[in-house]
Amino acid sequence: EQIVWAHRVDKDAEVRPGGTLRVWCDLLPASDGTAPFTIHTFNQITGGDTIYPRQAAIANDHFVFSGRNADDRQTGIGRDFAALHEIHKPYYATPGDGIFHFYFPEQGLIVPGAFVPGADSHSRAYGAYGAVGTGVGSTQLGFGWSTGYIYFTPAKRRRVVFSGKLRPWVSGKDVVLALLRRWGKAQAQGMSVEFVDAQRQLPIPYRNTVANMMAEAEAQNGIFAPDEITFDWYTRKGITDLPYPRFEPGAEVAWDIDETLDLSELVPFIAKPFAPGNAFPADEVAQEKLAFDKAFIGSCTNGGYDDLLEAALVIRAGRERGFEKAPRTFVIFPGSGGVKRDIEHPEPRLDGESIADVLRSVGAEIRASWCGPCFGQGPDALRKGEIAITSFNRNWQNRMGVGGLGYLASPAVVASSALLGYMAGPTALGIEWNPERFDVSV
Repeated sequence: EQIVWAHRVDKDAEVRPGGTLRVWCDLLPASDGTAPFTIHTFNQITGGDTIYPRQAAIANDHFVFSGRNADDRQTGIGRDFAALHEIHKPYYATPGDGIFHFYFPEQGLIVPGAFVPGADSHSRAYGAYGAVGTGVGSTQLGFGWSTGYIYFTPAKRRRVVFSGKLRPWVSGKDVVLALLRRWGKAQAQGMSVEFVDAQRQLPIPYRNTVANMMAEAEAQNGIFAPDEITFDWYTRKGITDLPYPRFEPGAEVAWDIDETLDLSELVPFIAKPFAPGNAFPADEVAQEKLAFDKAFIGSCTNGGYDDLLEAALVIRAGRERGFEKAPRTFVIFPGSGGVKRDIEHPEPRLDGESIADVLRSVGAEIRASWCGPCFGQGPDALRKGEIAITSFNRNWQNRMGVGGLGYLASPAVVASSALLGYMAGPTALGIEWNPERFDVSV
C-alpha cells in the first residue's frame, strides 16, 4: 500500500482495500503470447500514435521455439510493434534472451518500490525484489501503454511471517509448496500477501520462487519488504543508484489474516497432480518408487543460476556415489540467456567444473530459455500418458501437455530423482547434508 500510495495519479486518492484508484506504472511488460492483444487495445485507444517507451516492454518467451508457423506470426506482431515504436533491449527481449520474470529483473528494470503490472500471472515474482508485481489482462496492459497508468484495486491484507531455521535440502520451492498445502482449496483468497523473513535467511532466488507462485495461490500479489538481502543482490549486480527511498512495513497495520510458518518444521516436498498444494514429503513419496518419463529443471520459478547450481551440486555428489547417468530424459531450461551463458563458466563450488558440464555429464540436455514445456508447448511437452517431475509451478490437468501428468519439486529433488529414475529427495542417493557444500542460500 505504501508503494501504491507513492504511485497515485490523483494525490487526494485514498489507498485502502477495495478502493479503486489510478496508479502510475514503472514497467508494463507483456510476453509474445499476450503482446498481440495488448497492442490491439493500444491501437484502438491511441490510433497507434502514442507510447510510453520507458514503461512498455515485450519478452519473447512463450511461443518462440514451438516450431509452428502460426506461433512465429504471433511473435512477429510484437517484433513489428517494437520496431515501429523503437522499443529496444532491454525493454524488448529477443528469442532466447529469457523468460521475462527473470530477464527484466536481471536487466535492472525491476527495483524495490516499483509498481509493475504485467500481462502474465507470474508477474507476481517481482515481489521478491521489494516491488509490487501483479498479473493483469492484456486489455488493461494496453490501456497502461496508452496512458502510463492503470486502474488498481488494493486487496485485503495478509501477512506470513517465516520463522525458524531452514532444514537440510529445504529451499524456496518447499516453502511455497508447504504454504499452498496449508492454505488448501481456499488458498490466499485474492489477498495481497506480505512475507516477513524473520531470520533474514531466504536469498533472492528463494524469494522469487515464493512470490512467483502466489499466482498459484490466487493472491493479488506477494511481496518481501526490501532488506539487506535485497540491496546486497543489487549491489552485486553493480546497481547502487536505486530510484526509490528505502521503506519498511508499517508498524500498525490491521492485517485481515496474520500467520506464521515455522521453516524449521519443513521438509523437501513433491506436489502430485493436480494442484501445487497437493504436496507430500519427498521421503514419503520415495517409498512409492514413482517412475517418470522426463525430469525438467527450469522455468520462471526455478531457472536461476543458484537453482541450477543446487541441482548440479546434487548431481556431482550422486556421481561420486556411482549414479553416473540419468536413466530418463533430463532437460534443463535456464531462466534467461544470461543464466544459460553463466552456467558454462567454471564454478568454484564444483571444483572448477561448470554447472552445464556437470549436468551434461549425466545426460542432461540444456535448451534455450523459454516457457514452452511448462504449459505444454514445443517438442518437450508431455504426450498422453507421459509423467514428468519438474521444478515448474503448475501441475494442473493437461498443463504440461494433453494427457500428461506433472509433479512439482525443488531443483535438488528433481536432480536426485533424475539420477534415481524414481521420485525422491537427495537423501535417497545416500548423500549426507553438508551446508558448506550444498547450501546455496549463503
